[in-house]
Parts: sequence; C-alpha cells; structure tokens
Amino acid sequence: MNASPLSATSGHAVPLRVGVAGLGTVGVGVVEILRNQAALIAARAGRPIEVTAVSARDRSRDRGVDLGGLGWEDDAVALARRDDVDVVVELIGGAEGTALDLARAAFSGGKSFVTANKAMIAAHGPELAAAAEESGLALAFEAAVAGGIPILKALREGLAGNAVGRVYGILNGTCNYILTEMRTTGRDFSDVLAQAQALGYAEADPTFDVDGIDTAHKLAILAALAFGGRPDIDAIHVEGIRHVTIDDIRFAEELGFRIKLLGVARMTGQGLEQRVHPCMVPLSAPIAHVEGVFNAVVAEGDAVGGTMFQGRGAGRGPTASAVVADLIDIARGHGGPAFAVPAFSVPALALGAPAAAPIDAHVGAFYIRLMVLDQPGVLADVARAFATEQVSLESLIQRGRSEVEAVPVVLTTHATSEAALRRALDTIAALPAVIEPPRMIRIENSL
Repeated sequence: MNASPLSATSGHAVPLRVGVAGLGTVGVGVVEILRNQAALIAARAGRPIEVTAVSARDRSRDRGVDLGGLGWEDDAVALARRDDVDVVVELIGGAEGTALDLARAAFSGGKSFVTANKAMIAAHGPELAAAAEESGLALAFEAAVAGGIPILKALREGLAGNAVGRVYGILNGTCNYILTEMRTTGRDFSDVLAQAQALGYAEADPTFDVDGIDTAHKLAILAALAFGGRPDIDAIHVEGIRHVTIDDIRFAEELGFRIKLLGVARMTGQGLEQRVHPCMVPLSAPIAHVEGVFNAVVAEGDAVGGTMFQGRGAGRGPTASAVVADLIDIARGHGGPAFAVPAFSVPALALGAPAAAPIDAHVGAFYIRLMVLDQPGVLADVARAFATEQVSLESLIQRGRSEVEAVPVVLTTHATSEAALRRALDTIAALPAVIEPPRMIRIENSL
C-alpha cells in the first residue's frame, strides 16, 4: 500500500475531497456511505474521504440527507474548477451534454473522475482515458457495469493472468425481472412491464432497458477490458425482449431451458463476437437461476476456467458501493490505465477495436416457433426449407388441431450457422400456411 499523504502542518492524513454531481438516489447513497462508514473507509483508504461540494438542479428538494456546510454549484461543470475538490463523481447520466462536459473539465482542471455512466464510457471511454493518462489522473467506472458487482476490478486484477475466452451475463435487472415475472405468474410482457414501471424497476420510457441498449453499453465496456481494445458499441448485435411471449417461456421450460436476456462477448475465428439478445439457457447452468432484479456476469479464463459474479446490478446501495470503492482506490494511489487489460503499455487512443465477427457468422443451436394453419404438407414444406439450407433439426413440438386457426409448431436445431437459418426462415415465412413471421431465439448450450 502506498504511504498516506501527510499534512506538513498537522501530521494527519490529508483527506481526499470529493465533489458529487447529481443528487438522485445514487448520489445521495454515495454521500451517506462516505459519512456512515467514514472511519472504516479512512482505515481502508489510508486517509479520510470527504464530500466537500455537490451539484444538482433543485437546491430546495428534501433528499433525506443533511447537505449543510457543503459547497453547492448550480452548474455541475463548476465542480471541476473548485479548489476544494480533488475528485469529481458524475452521477448525472447521458452519453453527451453536461456529463461529458464535466468529465472533460475535470481532467483539464486536474481532478480525477469517477462515474457510473455506462453510455458515456461506451461512447467516449478512450478519449476520457487518454485525457486521464496525459494528466496523470484516474478515470474509474466500476459502477457503470453491473452495479455493486466488482466485475471490472476482477477483469483488471483478479483475472489479469488469464486470457479471457468469453464473458457473458445478465446485465439488466429490469429485463431479468420482467422475464422472471412472466415465467412465475403466466402474465404477458405488457402487463409485467406496467408492474415493473409501477414498482420503479422500469422507466416511463422503457426503451433503453427492454430493447437491449443498456445491456449493449455494459457489454461494450466488459469486452473492451476482457479482450484489450476500445469499446465498440456499433459492433454489437442488439435485440430486446419485446417479442418474447409467455408461450415461448412455457416451451422453453418444457425443453429444459429458461429465457434470459444475455450480453455475450467471445473471441472466434472470425473475430470478436458481441451480441445482446434473449437466450435459451439450460436449466443446469447456474445463470439460469439468477432471478428478479439481480445481475450475474461470467468470465472464462484459460487458467481459472469459469468464474461467476452475482448481485444487485442497480439501485442506491449497490451502485453507490461501487463508486465508493473507486474513490478508495484513488485515495490509496492504486489503479492504472482505464482500459488496461491485457494491453497494459498501450495508450488509450492507440487501442484498436478487435475485428468484429458479424452475427451471420454465429454458429449455435436455435429455437423456432411457427404459427401455421393445420394443413396437410405444411411440416413437409418446413422440413424441406431447413434441409435445403442444411439445417439439422433436433426436436419438434406441435400443439393442438384446428382447421381454421393457427397452431404453434416449435422446433429446435442442432448447431448451425445463423446465415443458413435465416435463409431457411425467409423461405418458411413465405409459405401460405405460415401466418406470422417465425420467432427465433438462440440456444446457449455451452453455458
């Protein structure tokens, strides 16, 4: 451990002075942890860590915490210019605008920077990391991925001796809650989404969560650390959970699977495959049993094998906990380049993005649900379309008989290329007896 900085006049450890931008639930959580655990944190950090200034839109709002005696800035960027602030904590959110202006100003003003902002790090991480490196300052963002789960520290430090082959996980608690509730209550997506919004698990506009965008931002950061490059959000194939039905969930259970929204990054012969989408996860896989608002991340190293980290991925306590952990590292003088694994000596702006594997190159098993009219020859036509593309079927389930209404036909495949499967599904979709677009969910048998 580095020696604690000492005041030349008092002989006491010099506090690390923190300015907090954004006093929502997480910002207030940071203030409370630093106060309530002040002695413990000082012992672990080697020096006190104190909030000296804050910024938020409304000074008059009661946030349940005493902010008296703290400096207050209506303009968050002004925190970067204060002499009584050593580290700026940004909890505003958004890839652009005030959050990004504050990050740039912090490094220009000689302040280290801690954030929970996954969108900004995914979009501007290398630029900000380069600014930190040039100034000899810290950029820390543990709270940006999976809340209180210390997965970024694990990749940088605990798994530093491993070549990581794959990292994947449940990275969005809102989606995991919705899929869990659909399975356990039998209600459809729209009903459970409304409940999640009422409980505060989903925003009024849930697009960011349920369409997979939030998970993609987090996966971009995980992949950058795991595989030694810069975040490449544009290389990620993204699908959300809106199209998952209660019928899909029931068929999954019957087949021995559970549906989870996963972010997956793995190195393949075609390059780095990065994808976000619903997956059929075998019930034998531990991640299949991560329920509700919980997150889980699995990192697979060549020496250690698979390691799984599970916990609350969002919320006041977990996210604030990760922010405070970053502050303790800065206080102790620990840390290194923000995107340091495995390329420790490569400056941030020199990091490239690994060659991207297109989603069509993905090889795996698939679940397909068709809604068809129960007519002679339909299954033969479907089987012919798959055979033409050399897609091998593993199982088939047909439910019900009706001469006038569509009935579901569920198929699973052996491992095949996604490009071939999509060609087969295009042919099947054009059959007169197929009355809805085929639904496809990827099966992750190797978890």
